[in-house]
Amino acid sequence: MTTLPVCRSIATGKVRDLYDGGEDLLLVVASDRISAFEHVFPTPVPDKGRVLTAMSVFWFRELADVLPNHLVACDGPRIPEAVRGRALLVERLDMLPIEAVVRGHLTGRGYADYRRDGSVCGLELPGGLAESARLPEPIFTPSTKTRPGEPDVNIDFDEFATILGRALAEEVREASLELYRRGAALAADQGLLLADTKFEFGIGAGGGLVLADELLTPDSARYWLAGAERPGRRRPSFDKQHVRDWLVGPASGWDCVSPLPPLPPDVVTATRGRYLEAYRRITGLSLADWPRDPADLRQPAGRLGQCGGAGDRRDPHLEHDLHRPRRAAALQPR
Repeated sequence: MTTLPVCRSIATGKVRDLYDGGEDLLLVVASDRISAFEHVFPTPVPDKGRVLTAMSVFWFRELADVLPNHLVACDGPRIPEAVRGRALLVERLDMLPIEAVVRGHLTGRGYADYRRDGSVCGLELPGGLAESARLPEPIFTPSTKTRPGEPDVNIDFDEFATILGRALAEEVREASLELYRRGAALAADQGLLLADTKFEFGIGAGGGLVLADELLTPDSARYWLAGAERPGRRRPSFDKQHVRDWLVGPASGWDCVSPLPPLPPDVVTATRGRYLEAYRRITGLSLADWPRDPADLRQPAGRLGQCGGAGDRRDPHLEHDLHRPRRAAALQPR
């Protein structure tokens, strides 16, 4: 947990620490902790917290016209220097007790459900779909939030509506699908496929639905390289799947019961590289330039000193780099 003597601690999660930000605000600090199967590794991944924070800010601003979000500030005098770059000042919300998952491709837990009964969260899908297959259209597959250390439980829309009420459930579903569609389109422009992602929402002081937590980061979304088709096989991704694969493989020695073992240096390095590359590809920026002075953020990405920074390091485990123009940064101050 990050120690901030100037702020009152409220809660500690697997990755984030929450503090009282005053005036109905929270300070959310993203750590370098990494988890798998609802448990936290004893080994951190350097720069992971900065990637999650910077990427969330990018997407909050890029998709602000879809739905209001909880972001108040990502820099400035109310962000303690000790956590600058890893902390967000956000609106305190009444959080909804669900996770809103949207899938554009069949993989992960969704593929496991499909193999069992041909459906995901009560939605019947065409027969014969292979792992990683693109779905005819994105599907909304919600889950419940459970106690720490326990996996979330997939539910169908009727149960989802029972929890939230029909009108709010439909609003969450439509917002989630639109956020996914917009995010997937922008990712595609950068040569990436957005396979699936989860969103979290809360109710603001005015009573309206507000997007919260993180947004389209490597912790909450699965990005694949476009054009690297692997029908029937799991595809290389820019997230922590590399960590999960190592954990369940023979090299880890994990028995599925004991505390998670330390991560070896090569797994830490490869995972860090994937997170940095996801940020660089989506934003066109180097993490070395985060956070920037607000005046600098008005400049096109090509003028932000992208070369030579941490975000430009290549992960040798990934496929060849895609050569294409960088898109302009969308990090204008709100």
